[in-house]
Amino acid sequence: MDTLSVDRTKQKKRIEICEENLAKLESGQWRLCDIITGDESWIYHRSIGSKESNKAWCSSDEGPPTAVRRSQYDEKNMFVIFFRTTGVEYIHMVERGDTISSAYYKKNCLEPLFNNIKQRRPKSGLHAIKMHHDNARPHQTNETREFLQEQGIMVMRHPPYSPDLAPSDFWLFGYLKRQLGTYSDLKSLKKAVTKMIHEIPQDEFRKTFNKWIERMKLCITNKGE
Repeated sequence: MDTLSVDRTKQKKRIEICEENLAKLESGQWRLCDIITGDESWIYHRSIGSKESNKAWCSSDEGPPTAVRRSQYDEKNMFVIFFRTTGVEYIHMVERGDTISSAYYKKNCLEPLFNNIKQRRPKSGLHAIKMHHDNARPHQTNETREFLQEQGIMVMRHPPYSPDLAPSDFWLFGYLKRQLGTYSDLKSLKKAVTKMIHEIPQDEFRKTFNKWIERMKLCITNKGE
């Protein structure tokens, strides 16, 4: 299959999944407030300027200013964060040396997440909850799928290669990384991340889910682009 055919297949799949998800939301079969979305991302201990912030106007006889670059040895930790329209639901920091396998994802991410939801919704528990995560391997293994089925959780389909259609990617992680400073150890980094997320107004979470719907509609309008 040539590259053009592959691209068209991806575009077709993006449209198909967006149409499916929108149809369920617009018909009232799904409610936005019942959807939990989440993902994992590396967060560095040391803050440096983004490419955008390092841009500067220079005269013809000046060289560009020195830009600080990220070292491959910079300290970093992976965070897993789940949220919905009402705010953050669960934050987990992966310790050094650990990797996110399906077993790890189930034990350290999904189980605590669902326990938190049950505590906050003692009457309804996990009833009607929908899970949205991307197509990373730990999210899609048989072990993960079976566990979600056992919990009665319906999983939303996510279009392949589509960070533009995942709220964690197009909003939350970028927002966090722009706001964070430099931290000396794991404890201070985790404290800063947790504090910052809990300080985000609830309305911002709601607006992000509405933007998610807009992005799905734009994907369809633009033929999967």
